[in-house]
Amino acid sequence: MCLMSEVHSEQLLAEVAALPSLPGVYRYFDASGGVLYVGKARNLKRRVSSYFQKNHAGTRIGHMIGKIARMETTVVRSEAEALLLENNLIKTLKPRYNILFRDDKSYPYLKITGVRDRDGSDGLAPGSIPRLAYYRGATDRRHRYYGPYPSAWAVKESIQLLQKVFKLRTCEDTVYGNRTRPCLLYQIKRCSGPCVGHVAPADYAHDVANAEAFLRGETQQVLAELEGRMMQHAERLEFEQAAELRNRMSALSRVLHQQSVEIVDDKDVDILAVKVQGGKACVNLAMVRGGRHLGDRAYFPAHVEDASVLLQQDAATADDDGGPADGMEERGEERADEGTLAPSVERQVLEAFIAQHYIEAPAPATLVLGEVVGRELIEAIAQQAGQRVTAVFQPRSQRRLWLEMAQKNADIQLARLLAEEGSQQARTRALVDALELAPDDLGQFRIECFDISHTAGEATQASCVVFEDHAMQNREYRRYNIEGITPGDDYAAMRQVLMRRYGKIAEAMAAEAQAPTPGDGGGADAPPGTVGARMPDLVLVDGGKGQVSMAREVFVELGLPLSLVVGVEKGEGRKVGLEELVFADGREKVYLGRDSAALMLIAQIRDEAHRFAITGMRAKRAKVRVGGSQLEDIPGVGPKRRARLLQRFGGIRGVAAASVEDLASVDGIARDLAEEIYRALH
Repeated sequence: MCLMSEVHSEQLLAEVAALPSLPGVYRYFDASGGVLYVGKARNLKRRVSSYFQKNHAGTRIGHMIGKIARMETTVVRSEAEALLLENNLIKTLKPRYNILFRDDKSYPYLKITGVRDRDGSDGLAPGSIPRLAYYRGATDRRHRYYGPYPSAWAVKESIQLLQKVFKLRTCEDTVYGNRTRPCLLYQIKRCSGPCVGHVAPADYAHDVANAEAFLRGETQQVLAELEGRMMQHAERLEFEQAAELRNRMSALSRVLHQQSVEIVDDKDVDILAVKVQGGKACVNLAMVRGGRHLGDRAYFPAHVEDASVLLQQDAATADDDGGPADGMEERGEERADEGTLAPSVERQVLEAFIAQHYIEAPAPATLVLGEVVGRELIEAIAQQAGQRVTAVFQPRSQRRLWLEMAQKNADIQLARLLAEEGSQQARTRALVDALELAPDDLGQFRIECFDISHTAGEATQASCVVFEDHAMQNREYRRYNIEGITPGDDYAAMRQVLMRRYGKIAEAMAAEAQAPTPGDGGGADAPPGTVGARMPDLVLVDGGKGQVSMAREVFVELGLPLSLVVGVEKGEGRKVGLEELVFADGREKVYLGRDSAALMLIAQIRDEAHRFAITGMRAKRAKVRVGGSQLEDIPGVGPKRRARLLQRFGGIRGVAAASVEDLASVDGIARDLAEEIYRALH
């Protein structure tokens, strides 16, 4: 029987044999330096050796092992430390055979700014009067943050609720400091008007304290405090103030009744449900903060099928993991014994999400989970969070309702994804058939599309967007600043971006073709920046014969196949649905038809390239025009002359680099004015 180890170098096998029997993390790399897989092990020697000592031919594992060219390992002190390092590396390296959850934007928070003394002695200066704000980003010790929230909508809804009940300000300090009369929010009873002294500092401080207590889930204490203040005002015959506090209590009680918070003991809980179907997976995360259910968010990992097979291999060679972690049983709720369960795909997906998600996001005190997870995982998360984390697998009462709701949402979201992907796959197949292509793997069919954008030659940018695996891959989008061309020359811009995009790849392909066969001691090094790069199966350019002719010249010069290049030419009257395809290899134009699925896909990719180019160009133009305002301060340079200068020299930098003679050559710029412009910019 042929072992997989026979296809690997003696050096690699010697490294495997020399591994220590200690906990650690291992990484497999292919010949081009790409990361194949990242794994952890309680015993590195035992785990890694199992990959090379068994026959995995004809399996997914064998396919991956056959690509291994080198290996790296890191020894750590404990299995928990190995787990954290493993998932940090997975998020950073994005291996091909690991379950990978895409990096999400940082979660939004509700921020209370300008934390002040409780007695209100610091007066009513803008910086000392706390305000409510939506926030996303790094935290600052000077402020207090509540969350995270699953969406911006959840934060804004909470801000509106706090405005109704506690009447805290939301205006910026610059607005607050310049007001002479209260704003509309005061008129509609959403703010107490601290900007004009309509509330005493001490009373406003009480409102801030109550709002913070409410966000922490201390709702009954808040109601008791409001009731006490109401009775004090009533005893002093201050019935108007007492009525105001009574109305706040009524508003708060309505909110609590609507959200059923009064029967919930939990303060901060995350509920996680998982659904796997059709080679895809969905993890639905529902959040409870301060006793309030804030909503949920769905996550869809990549590489589920390949990674699950490798994880099964790891589980088969792992030591006994033991039972659930300490803290996995609470108040008599049932506890599942993981030692009796095989590592299902659902469990693998959920464990991958927990490990990758809570590396950055703070873990709450309680996790309600739809699948049993490993002891070491919860311990590692607790270590990361710096607090005890309790995992509940078979919840009861309100927790059970939360989990059932999260599971239902996971089912719905995954069904929606599968339906959308089925439609997108049909479009990919239609395009492949229409162009008579024959890709080895439809899922790996890759399209790159280019567009040029500028405003009258100013701030020229080219965009490249990527379509692969039946979806737009926005992490692979690129923008290229175009310089050294005549402003407005789209053909020269297209030539420049194609040369920059494919020049090094073509050079690497040529070097690979000329390289000696393995084992003769030779070999050509790939140019920098080409490791892991490959030519797409189709190159779309937004334009007709002119742009396609320019792309043809570039591909001929680089020695690349002309059949890859297709131009998207606008139809009569530039109407959508009338586009025609223009080919660089001389084939006749093709009109796919208004209702063609292939044309729908091309239009989607072309429009995305246009959007990406436009946004980049506008951002670049805005930067240029910040500098361009220097021209407006020069007497005699009005809008028309400024536009001519920027168009002629490609922006304010070009104007500043021009000589007096060059400036004077611009229509409408006399010699005296040219000298004045030169002096002003230097």
